[in-house]
Amino acid sequence: MSAVTAIYHIVINTYQREMTLTLESCDQLYRYIARVVQNHNSILYAVNGIENHIHLLIHLHPSVCLSDLVRDIKLSTSQWMKQQRDLFPLFAGWGKEYGAFTYALRDKEMVANYIRNQRTHHQRETFEDEYRKHLEHAGVEWNDYRLT
Repeated sequence: MSAVTAIYHIVINTYQREMTLTLESCDQLYRYIARVVQNHNSILYAVNGIENHIHLLIHLHPSVCLSDLVRDIKLSTSQWMKQQRDLFPLFAGWGKEYGAFTYALRDKEMVANYIRNQRTHHQRETFEDEYRKHLEHAGVEWNDYRLT
């Protein structure tokens, strides 16, 4: 029997990093995302964000392709939010790219706590600075296109 642990910290920004996610309505968005992840036989450990991006901590099922899951999250939530104009009146879409960073199972709670504290964290640091640090830690070169 195969044994696979695939824990991903995924970061998705809004189109052109615009502040279009209404924080008061994000809990409904996060519940919607949880259903999308569950429909892909995967586990959502944590989700949170601010007006211009979200973070997810996901245990990806071995049969699921990461890019397919992120595509489905972006596509279905985008359609849903555009139907929920009263909740997300400014939402224009997600950015073209996303970040996905792997973590060991032993780091799950550390990353989950980091995600849960996003709103406090961003009182001290911009999204762009935060994202640069994630890329640097992962050994990925910065390119502004990554945040379009």
